[in-house]
Amino acid sequence: MTTLSQDPIPADDIVRGQTLSPASVANVRRRLRPLYVAGFFLGINFWVPVEKLFLSKIGFDAATIGLLAATYAAVVPFLEIPSGILADRWSRRGVLIIADVALAASALVGGASTNVSMYLVAALLLGCYFALQSGMADSIIYDVLVEETGSSDGFEREMGRLRLLEGVALVSSALAGGVIAALTTPRVTYFLTVPFAALAIAALSRLKEPGLHRADDVEPLRRQITTTYKTIVERGRLRPIIVAMVLCALLLQMLLEFGPLWMVALAAPAVLYGPQWAGLMSAMGLGGSLAGRLSTARRSNLVAMVAIMLACSLTLTTSHNAVGVIAAQVVLALLLVAVSTQLTRQLHDAIPSSIRAGVSSGVGTLTWMTFVPSALGFGLLSRHAGVLTAGWMVVALTAATGLSLCHLAFGRRPAVASKARQALTTLTMPSIVKVD
Repeated sequence: MTTLSQDPIPADDIVRGQTLSPASVANVRRRLRPLYVAGFFLGINFWVPVEKLFLSKIGFDAATIGLLAATYAAVVPFLEIPSGILADRWSRRGVLIIADVALAASALVGGASTNVSMYLVAALLLGCYFALQSGMADSIIYDVLVEETGSSDGFEREMGRLRLLEGVALVSSALAGGVIAALTTPRVTYFLTVPFAALAIAALSRLKEPGLHRADDVEPLRRQITTTYKTIVERGRLRPIIVAMVLCALLLQMLLEFGPLWMVALAAPAVLYGPQWAGLMSAMGLGGSLAGRLSTARRSNLVAMVAIMLACSLTLTTSHNAVGVIAAQVVLALLLVAVSTQLTRQLHDAIPSSIRAGVSSGVGTLTWMTFVPSALGFGLLSRHAGVLTAGWMVVALTAATGLSLCHLAFGRRPAVASKARQALTTLTMPSIVKVD
């Protein structure tokens, strides 16, 4: 008789560089359309540009705002990897839907808040959203591509499409949020965000989730947890990729968190604050699109990108022109998103689907763990020596990021992976086997 078995196929044997047929591309787009729609709706957060104004009205000061940031930052590392493992064992779509529920609840509680304690609950729920959604979208996109085409080609393009839609939603909702707050109150912006999170949940419910991560024989939970953590922390071919991803994400987070401080330090006119934030949000979207067009596999491209990144970071320490600083921040963010997208594909190319979301979430955990001390150091340095001097931290991080990228590009790549590595980087694909 014939039975359906699961033959291990090394991740390194996935076809790359092939020309995808129009039918395959159409199938990928059709399956991912609900994810694109959900990503757009999740990017609509009217409250973000007026949050600090709202906080000042319910009793927050500089110290409690710091506590607020620490609250959601502390939640994320504890939930990210467990939620990724849950997604690998159960459903990535399901975990994404739970994340969206947490986001809707955060906006609802935030809008209803009348004091610091209640708003901290909203921050906890927001931290849950950040943790639960981490690593889900890229894992879904990668596995859909492999299921439909047998190749990871096009990953940067599809991630870029998602990031572009998210960027459009972020920019448009940021601009609209200010207008809504001016016409009504900042509190209203929170409540108006909730329906869009509900629309995202409705869109995700129509997503046909890939099934590569679901094996016939479910691995024991303890073994899967051990495999996931070992994959993240052990030496080997993944470590340089993970280090580069963490550095890129850390640098991008520093720009998003502290970028407006340059406007304050340079006494920039209020009219420039909106374009500064809109520029960074636009870079988040356009950077994903750039990833599919500018390959870091060509060393000349990589060297040029690293040089531009260093020039931008140095501008933040020397320029007293607000417009020039905004341009430097936007270009640096643009390149970081482009490089991060390509690194994400390299990570997924090297790991099996059964631990894909867990490992991807683990990279986010490492980023948050490094961001907290970096943010504290930047804050102390900027307080005592000024933002321009603290900008040398950004230069140092940019240099470290450039070195890690060059190490990946110029380092020796083994022609054949070891058997142990092949056992780790295994995708379970169905095949028909004859049994006597």
